[in-house]
Amino acid sequence: MTQTTRRTFLGGSLAALAAPAIAQNAPLKVGLMLPFSGTFATLGENIAAAFELCVAENGGKFGGRAVTLVRLDDESDPSKAPANVNRLLGRDNVDALVGTVHSGVVMALVQAAREKEVPLFIPNAGNVAATRELCSPSVFRSSFSNWQPAYGMGKALAAKGVKKAAWVTWEYAAGKESAEGFGDGLKAGGAELVKVLTLPFPETNFQPLLAQLPGLGVDAVGSFFAGGGAIQFVKDYAAAGLRDKMPLCGSGFLTEGVLKPQGAAAEGIQTALHYGDGLDNPKNKWFREAFMKATTRSADVYAVQGYDAGQMLAAGLAATKGDAAAVKALAAAIRATKIDSPRGAFTLSASHNPVQTIWLREARNGENRVIGAAAEALADPGTGCKMAV
Repeated sequence: MTQTTRRTFLGGSLAALAAPAIAQNAPLKVGLMLPFSGTFATLGENIAAAFELCVAENGGKFGGRAVTLVRLDDESDPSKAPANVNRLLGRDNVDALVGTVHSGVVMALVQAAREKEVPLFIPNAGNVAATRELCSPSVFRSSFSNWQPAYGMGKALAAKGVKKAAWVTWEYAAGKESAEGFGDGLKAGGAELVKVLTLPFPETNFQPLLAQLPGLGVDAVGSFFAGGGAIQFVKDYAAAGLRDKMPLCGSGFLTEGVLKPQGAAAEGIQTALHYGDGLDNPKNKWFREAFMKATTRSADVYAVQGYDAGQMLAAGLAATKGDAAAVKALAAAIRATKIDSPRGAFTLSASHNPVQTIWLREARNGENRVIGAAAEALADPGTGCKMAV
């Protein structure tokens, strides 16, 4: 982007001050639009704390500019998202955005980043549109697309000799996108997705769906659920006596953060995700120790995604000497950087989605232990992205 576009949005009086402010190393304001209350509050806090850890690791500066963080609770409410984004860009005058967890909320951030050419780093929301048809030089993802973990799971099943599988999920965007990934992964290994069973979000009466599974003639069942729905589904699946007949697997969120309440019903379930317990690399060891010291909490996938959002922004600003408005140069620098992540090193695809290893995990004694790679250097297809790079 040109600085003219950014300054026009901010207003004439601020435009006159913009260039001297950067030259004088004015603070870099980063807006953290995340859920700090409600169901996803823990996720938002871990993302924010890990981003702060990255800032501290860099001496409090990105691109030579002291970093100031502006926290805003998005409440996971899509209806409030446009006003929240306008507050950060208008009243708070932030230079870059980090957000969010909820896929419905992130669309307002994506729209603003595209229209105002303000750098946006998505530390969780997996809806594929953000880095497909809505891709932009100013939009970056430090997390995953819904397609990626499910593709890895399908590919891993096919590699184990599974020929036919079914998918069970809620009837909404994340479920649909995960089902597509699972089917593509199976197909890549010569297997077939024969049926997708759905129920409305957020219903948890799984019995009608479970009753259909034995008649499908499948070797395994994959699924995408999270939170309370994942707890109930895993328990109901085991109670229905299906575990030994058709092994249950899924996208990593099926067991992520819910193994304790799932209890024995989850033992042995395999899932695929871009992070997991027991990853053996120096960066992960350092990160887990540093995060625990800073927060007294164990790091999780959300913390990793927040930390890496910081690493990506730092890499871009190092190249632009702190000028967040130089979006094209910022993007080129980030794409050229190999991010040393706790998940394992990754780069960005042309559509700004991580090209990353999807790890195969198995639930063992309350942990999602990594047992191998489900898919290495996996890029989202980026379908519909027409961004010039």
